Amino acid sequence: MYSFAQRSDTKVVDEPFYAYYLHLSPVAHPGREEVLASMPQNKAEVLAHIYQLNEKYPVVFLKNMAHHLIQTKFDFMLPWVNLFLIRNPAQLIASFAQVYSNPTMTDIGLAQQADIFRYLLDNQALPLVLDSGELLKNPPKVLADLCEKLEIPFNEKMLAWQVGAIAEDGVWAKYWYANVHQSTGFVAQETSERELPAHCRALYEAALPFYTSLFAQSIKA
Repeated sequence: MYSFAQRSDTKVVDEPFYAYYLHLSPVAHPGREEVLASMPQNKAEVLAHIYQLNEKYPVVFLKNMAHHLIQTKFDFMLPWVNLFLIRNPAQLIASFAQVYSNPTMTDIGLAQQADIFRYLLDNQALPLVLDSGELLKNPPKVLADLCEKLEIPFNEKMLAWQVGAIAEDGVWAKYWYANVHQSTGFVAQETSERELPAHCRALYEAALPFYTSLFAQSIKA
């Protein structure tokens, strides 16, 4: 999201379905009431806002979370170019557990990502996959390859940003974005090597096949 926010032709939207998800789920995320008050909770309103942006900007980049798309069909995604950002589930789960101590498969969204990916393939929507580990190996190459597949010009400004928040951050940034607010580009964080909590081992084992399947389709460094 921070990378695409550096593009002058792009409008970035941070997790537009977050309040929709919280409205339909009792999950006790930090800042829950703030999120619900900050954005539309109705899917139709969310989509209407996105379509309005499509009329104003050459590129609209939606940073979505797969687990936010509950109790809904995925057909609205078919006209879009869908990019799946994946991460080794050991890192993903360990990171999530720092904020939400007992994450579930629903929370991390990998099974949902796999479901959406299959749906898009079945409907000839040809989704793309970007793995964070591959991206960190060679950011210029992987981003250039991604932009080629997206049919937009690669811009070197995508490789770096200023330390701190960006205007597009959701109100939840203070709970979840500590690392990214300290970053200035695509560099592995020390916290990415944090140990997987023992009580999350079963979740990791369940998530690994979904990750492996998606990784096989990812853009390689």
